[in-house]
Amino acid sequence: MTHVEDELTSQPECWIRAAAQADRHRGALPAPGERVAIVGCGTSYFMAQAAAALREGAGQGETDAFAASEFPHGRSYDRVVALTRSGTTTEVLDLLGQLRGRTRTTAITADPDTPVMAAADDLVVLDYADERSVVQTRFATTALTLLRAQLGLHTDAVVADARTALATELPEGLVGCTQFTFLGRGWTVGLANEAGLKMREASLAWTEAYPAMEYRHGPISITTQGTATWMLGEAPDGLAEQVRATGGLWIAGTLDPLAELVRAQRLAVAVAAARGLDPDQPRHLTRSVILAP
Repeated sequence: MTHVEDELTSQPECWIRAAAQADRHRGALPAPGERVAIVGCGTSYFMAQAAAALREGAGQGETDAFAASEFPHGRSYDRVVALTRSGTTTEVLDLLGQLRGRTRTTAITADPDTPVMAAADDLVVLDYADERSVVQTRFATTALTLLRAQLGLHTDAVVADARTALATELPEGLVGCTQFTFLGRGWTVGLANEAGLKMREASLAWTEAYPAMEYRHGPISITTQGTATWMLGEAPDGLAEQVRATGGLWIAGTLDPLAELVRAQRLAVAVAAARGLDPDQPRHLTRSVILAP
């Protein structure tokens, strides 16, 4: 078993721990009514997209998501939350340094022995969700679960669905597809982006991700026999039928969308294995991007 396989299978237990700790970390997490930005890089940026949509949708306050390198310094926020598994990512540390003394910051990280511990005002350490693999799985979903639980949006059913995602076979013919598109709506757009990233990182697959209603505006033109379109969450009316009419494989999201992401992680590993690739050694990637001064 690869590191990434071992880590992704541990997600239900990590989610249980994170949900149980949400109240303990309430003082470090955004309060109702605060204007908040959530930032990250790569996977953490896509989790920020999902968390921001969930928080604003729950009526907790205006919430934006940005890649750390694209933070708009002309805007005013009550709090900036940085998601960083490694605690060493250059863009995140640079941003926290620039915000020091003028905007309250919180870092959610996996490693308590990294520079981010001194860079942020408030800290949440999810060390039990840390990973050896370059390809992120459990830290990202555990951080999102923490934020989801703080909003009162996590239930035991989410964990049950994650276990189902780990225990059931992937749809027939899916691993052999040549192209994969992931679709989301609202908070699941971020999950769709992350599913596509997992496929690219682990299996070098041709993948794309879109808001579901945008799929008809051009991207559906690539759909044909041998391609797969996977919906995370509820699909727009008629879209499944349109995809099937092209000859493409339609995958409906029947589980909680976060559990659907676990299925997509499994697909990335399965496609890597089918192509003779090692998902623990993704091409051109390192566990953390640390730039020279």
